[in-house]
Amino acid sequence: MFKSKICDLIGIKYPIFQGGMAWVADSSLAAAVSNAGGLGIIAAANAPTEYVREQIRKTKELTDKPFGVDIMLLSSNADEVAQMVCNEGVKVVTTGAGNPGKYINKWKEHGIIVIPVVPSVALAVRMERTGADAVIAEGCESGGHVGELTTMALVPQVVSEVNIPVIAAGGIGDGRGVAAAFMLGAEGVQVGTRFLVAKECTIHENYKKKVLNAKDIDTVVTGRPTGHPVRVIKNKLARQFQLLEKECAALEKYEELGRGALPRAVRDGDIDMGSVMAGQIAGLVNKEQTSAEIVEEMFAEAEAVIKRMLSRGGLCQE
Repeated sequence: MFKSKICDLIGIKYPIFQGGMAWVADSSLAAAVSNAGGLGIIAAANAPTEYVREQIRKTKELTDKPFGVDIMLLSSNADEVAQMVCNEGVKVVTTGAGNPGKYINKWKEHGIIVIPVVPSVALAVRMERTGADAVIAEGCESGGHVGELTTMALVPQVVSEVNIPVIAAGGIGDGRGVAAAFMLGAEGVQVGTRFLVAKECTIHENYKKKVLNAKDIDTVVTGRPTGHPVRVIKNKLARQFQLLEKECAALEKYEELGRGALPRAVRDGDIDMGSVMAGQIAGLVNKEQTSAEIVEEMFAEAEAVIKRMLSRGGLCQE
């Protein structure tokens, strides 16, 4: 029921991407999601180029299915990583925090499918003109760096303005979210927060427990004055960021407070002064499963939702 243009474009069974979460999305998680029939993604973030190369090669050892690399364009080594993915034969590149226009021709020459993350209609249209194969329309419900528009508002507007496939992201954590995304016109979904608690996800157990115990109102957006707002689960660090905002503190104070905060949470398990990035859907995530169980359960639920609506007369059948 949910086979889409994205499945045909990339060669995957289910139209689902695993989010390219910095310090989280490594070879273990990416390979597991790809083996489950989705698109696993390695996060390059600010990692050294050789580390990303190593993760690509490890993923190839763990799966023969397509996978991607997410490149943060503001990274100091973005140029190096952009070339390296060509050299390593990566099939898909997703991008964030910038415009990938200067790399697209090179990527296309190497047969790479390019799918930028966009927070607005204007950027989606620009990416299509630049040669992107699809876009990920990400709403502010998502974890990590966020825009201003919600998924519900953003996705249908992007779908209306571009001719390339649109993947919906932000606030999607079960089959109901998948079904809703397709109703909005999306050709696929990107999921981050639910994969944080996948058994193949290598983050610290403290981080996983923080997500599993989260309630619906437990996330907050911090750092708006910096121009790079981030959604996290509330903790001592988040409260200190909020105090900086109230004090109209200098940007240097934000940088000092946030330096190393994400790896502290992901690797060291510091859930008090670490940045526990997660989306608003965290309150719905309440069990640890394998990546395959997550993917299969989400699409089984989505199909059941659609069938239930049809049986009740909630959707018109031709």
